[in-house]
Amino acid sequence: MHCPPYVTAPIVHPPRCCVQHHFQATIVPHIHPSHTTHVYHHLYEHRHYFPHTESAVAQAASRHLYCPGPMPPFPVGY
Repeated sequence: MHCPPYVTAPIVHPPRCCVQHHFQATIVPHIHPSHTTHVYHHLYEHRHYFPHTESAVAQAASRHLYCPGPMPPFPVGY
């Protein structure tokens, strides 16, 4: 009697990489032109002045509180 062979999952090895280099020469001309610009400057000087004065204000505040319940006794002489 003949039994079929048992087959396992395949083992995949990393690829073997080969590199081949091929060279070709190319001439690239570089042109570097130059130019001179003459700039004439005139300065306008703007002077700003900030005079300063001071004043004083006195503020007062008041508030009204409404308290529930009986009024507490005031001290004598109040």
